[in-house]
Amino acid sequence: MSSNVNAVLMDQQEIKAIQQQLGKQSLMGRSLDALIIDTDNYLTQPIDVPGHSPAGGYAHNKHQQNYKYIDQAGRLFLITGEEKYAQFTADLLTQYAHKYLALGFQVQRNTNPPGRLFHQMLNEHVWLLYSSLGYSCIKHWLTEAQRKHIVEQLFEPMLEVATVRYDFDFDRIHNHGVWAVAATAVCGVAIEQDKYIDLALHGLAGDDIQGGFLAQLSNLFSPSGYYIEGPYYHRYAIRPLCLLAELTQRYRPELDIFNFKGQVIGKTIQSLLSTAYPNGVFPSLNDSSKSMDIKDEGVVIAVSLYAKHYSEDKNLFGIAKIQDQIWVSGCGAALSQAYEAQDSVELPCLPSVELSEGPDGDKGAQGFIRMQTATGDISQLVMNYGQHGMGHGHFDTLGMTYFNNNQEVLRDYGFGRWVNIEPKFGGRYLDENKSYARQTIAHNLVSIDASCQNNFDVDTADSKHGIPHFFVGKGKVQAMSAYADDFYPGVEQQRSLVLVENEQLAQPLLIDLFRLSSEKAHQYDYSLQYRGQIIRTNIEHKQHVALNPMGDDAGYQHLWNESEGPAQDTTLVSWLQGSSYYTWLGAASSDDTVYFTRTGANDPSFNLRSETSLILRRKNAKNSLFANVIETHGYFNEAIEASLDARGKIHTINIIGFNEQATVVDIIGEGIALTVMINNDHHVTADSQTTIEFNNQTYSFQGFVAVKSKEV
Repeated sequence: MSSNVNAVLMDQQEIKAIQQQLGKQSLMGRSLDALIIDTDNYLTQPIDVPGHSPAGGYAHNKHQQNYKYIDQAGRLFLITGEEKYAQFTADLLTQYAHKYLALGFQVQRNTNPPGRLFHQMLNEHVWLLYSSLGYSCIKHWLTEAQRKHIVEQLFEPMLEVATVRYDFDFDRIHNHGVWAVAATAVCGVAIEQDKYIDLALHGLAGDDIQGGFLAQLSNLFSPSGYYIEGPYYHRYAIRPLCLLAELTQRYRPELDIFNFKGQVIGKTIQSLLSTAYPNGVFPSLNDSSKSMDIKDEGVVIAVSLYAKHYSEDKNLFGIAKIQDQIWVSGCGAALSQAYEAQDSVELPCLPSVELSEGPDGDKGAQGFIRMQTATGDISQLVMNYGQHGMGHGHFDTLGMTYFNNNQEVLRDYGFGRWVNIEPKFGGRYLDENKSYARQTIAHNLVSIDASCQNNFDVDTADSKHGIPHFFVGKGKVQAMSAYADDFYPGVEQQRSLVLVENEQLAQPLLIDLFRLSSEKAHQYDYSLQYRGQIIRTNIEHKQHVALNPMGDDAGYQHLWNESEGPAQDTTLVSWLQGSSYYTWLGAASSDDTVYFTRTGANDPSFNLRSETSLILRRKNAKNSLFANVIETHGYFNEAIEASLDARGKIHTINIIGFNEQATVVDIIGEGIALTVMINNDHHVTADSQTTIEFNNQTYSFQGFVAVKSKEV
């Protein structure tokens, strides 16, 4: 092969290392086999460069496929030496060069500017990045005339659109901005115009403040590595981030990019991985898919990159084992070599972690608690007490989700979107994303006066963030607590979540203490989004023959009121999901009302999924505590007609007392009696001593939280 190969992200030594894995059963060998089969299948199709179509339509999807295979075929030409890959890449790029300038700009369909190939420039930047990578792999094989045609008729016009026509989008501190600068830098290297590398790294003003990669690294990621828009958009933004980081190390090594901002690139990769559920799916924080997981291409690239540039991490090998694929690159070669050197690779057991938010780590946080049973099952509890999350942010904080037995139990609705399904508004975000999915009532929270936190106003939400109270991430009692003050005017909120391992219970017990304080009376709606078949309840509820919405705004207009009834002192609802039973118990009174609801009201286009929830409503309340328990119990297998422990052990929750100093509740069941005590003081430390009296009884404990067993 010619010695003047200058692929953007692969040198001769790396190509040889990859070549040595052809036909082997290593991670790299299997990934190469899959890449070859996939690419060869695409090469059997006739080359097609279509014009325009709606998002999710034929042309949109074909352009996406084309850039993917331009990149893959280019890499395979360098690795295998087979000229069919170079010929395909050259022919496809040449056709794009023939047609690109003749294509008018698409009609703008949303707030993002349109390109010639796609309805939004974001997709155009992705196309430019991948196509530039593929071009860099074959350009030494092309004639001078071919190179000139592709560069002048395709790449240079695309760079002009990115850096001049849409300069405001290029300098944007946002995942769209990361794609813009990464595409520009990669193309700049591919066509050997270094000025574009510097524009991408330092921004159009060249000050590392208004835009560019360094400004994005400084502002989009907290010191913990958490990405402001949440895991779903993190796994998308991390792909161009890693590609541009690798390019920067090769072409601007003096920047020492992998140590920039306290190794923020390494931290943000670890941060993304640490958010995932045990099954690899990312939880829904902000606008999110319910199915995106760690096998996403961006995460695969990130794991390979981390393995090359940072210290060895056993959990990373476990992640790679789940992914069962690596990035076919020099970074992937490094990961494959380290992986094969291990005596054995275990599935990852990630620790509990609190990830700070904001560029300086002072804008709240996200909490992830994990607890593993003796049988290996992992329960994961997630609470959001960070910031708004930019254009894809939700307007509330203190929301939670819960996972165990390989399924999400307490769910967030996710986004209101049918991705790339053209008949559903071109696969874009639906109106119901705003009217339901982003509303407080959809996020396992307390909604006040049937409205949304921060009045669904971006500027108001951007001005606030949750206030971390404490985080305890080790031991048999793990817990986190946070405040949200004035997210509803005049109301202070505190949520404390506790996960308790107890020898009487097969699974950890989830305790949820949601405290509200106000000088004025309000309607408080504590809601839980669950999935499954209700098995039993102690509520004497009335099922409605004629369904009516729960309200007319803030998401309530989309909830059918299917049934309702007066709450009990300890209200109980039990349901079956998969092979597990779950029981919710909530301390209440007969003045409270429980509603069984389902999405679908005021949805004539059937845009919403049909999902169920419970609402415990408390009217005319000022200072109030919702004390709740979620117990996981039993086993069901219809195939063998087995049902064990369909009734949980916990039967009673008593609120002993709560105020600004502390909260104390008793939880009682068969063979189990627990007193749960939370220090509510903003300035509590692990050494704080709390002594408080409720009902002429004194309670004392040290630190943030205590769970004490009593004799039964």
